[in-house]
Amino acid sequence: MSDARTLYREGFKHFAEDRIDEAIDCYRRAVEAEPDLAIAWNGLSMTLKRKGDLDGAIEAGLKIAELEPDDPLSHTNLSILYQSKGMIQEAEDEKARAMQLQMKAESEPKVD
Repeated sequence: MSDARTLYREGFKHFAEDRIDEAIDCYRRAVEAEPDLAIAWNGLSMTLKRKGDLDGAIEAGLKIAELEPDDPLSHTNLSILYQSKGMIQEAEDEKARAMQLQMKAESEPKVD
C-alpha cells in the first residue's frame, strides 16, 4: 500500500472525527505524495468545504474532474461547490455535464 493511501485513510479518520485541520494536512500530504490519487483530492475538497474554504474546495474539485473527466460524481461535486459559492452558471454547466455522463453510462451495455 502506498504512503499516499495510508495518508488518505488517516485523513478520512480525522474527517469522520471532525478534526478538520488534521484531515486537511493528511489529504494535502497524500496528494503531494501521489498527485493522481483522485480519492485524496475528493477528501481534500470535502474537508475544505466543511472548513468554509470554498475556493480551495473548488480548486481540489477541478483537479478531481481533471483526473476523472468521465465520472459524473466529480462534476456533481463541482456543481454543488459552485452553487455554494453563488456561481450559478458554472453550477448549471457542471450539473448538465454530470447528467450527460450519467445518461451515457446508463446507455452503455452492461458487461457481466
